[in-house]
Amino acid sequence: MLPSNQLESLSTSASLIALVKNKDEDGWRCITELYGPLIYYWCRKSRLPPEDSADIVQDVFRSVLLHVTEFERDERTGAFRAWLWTITRNKIRDYIKVNAGKASATGGSGAYQILAEQPAIDENGSGLDDSVNDGLIDRVLKRIRGEVRPVTWDAFWRSTIDGVDPAVVAAELEISVHSVWQAKSRILRRARQLLDF
Repeated sequence: MLPSNQLESLSTSASLIALVKNKDEDGWRCITELYGPLIYYWCRKSRLPPEDSADIVQDVFRSVLLHVTEFERDERTGAFRAWLWTITRNKIRDYIKVNAGKASATGGSGAYQILAEQPAIDENGSGLDDSVNDGLIDRVLKRIRGEVRPVTWDAFWRSTIDGVDPAVVAAELEISVHSVWQAKSRILRRARQLLDF
């Protein structure tokens, strides 16, 4: 996991949002791989059944597809993840309204109470359990690891996550100190493109 001071500075890049707006297949795959599990978590935390939670994930992405061109990061809409939370919360409310009174669904005032108990997601991602953020970070790091050479990953991991001095890492990996700094910078930049903090 990245140190918290580095997590706070990460944000979804305009280029990733642009890919999604242009219906780019790789951009969509990236967004769904990163945020699908988070949306599912929000649904399950609202005590929805697994199969209905999976359906809501699809409904959320359908809404994103229809409305992403309208998304602009500003004080009103906040971060991309906060925008996703708003869409998800609305889909959960719709689900509860439709299924109120059905035996298999949580409904009525109890369901609305569950929704009311859910923390608001602000622009910085506060209101989420650390485990949720950790899962998103793990998926991002796994994706990045597959994109870079092993020596680049090792230089990043040892210097950033393990906190080993770059000169020591350079000696261990038989590369220059400059290469260690480049690896760290490259991977953190890529993480900024993928994460929404």
